[in-house]
Amino acid sequence: MRVEIDLPDATFAGLDRESAELASELRAAAAAKWYEVGRVSQEVASQIAGISRSEFLTVLSRLRVSPMQETAEEALASGQMLLES
Repeated sequence: MRVEIDLPDATFAGLDRESAELASELRAAAAAKWYEVGRVSQEVASQIAGISRSEFLTVLSRLRVSPMQETAEEALASGQMLLES
């Protein structure tokens, strides 16, 4: 699928990016956000961003998004359930 976004020329001047680089950054940022809120998996997010999964993990780090989708409380609860079984 192809999505087009119209941006004012000033956008490129303010971001100091070429259009292809900006498009790549927008894809990565959208994928990271959708991953962060739990809408997509890492695999799907990396496909949206057009990069490998390991490269996507680097993007998450750069954008300060946790690579873990569960909260600390959820992780502790999962661990507790495993201990009880």
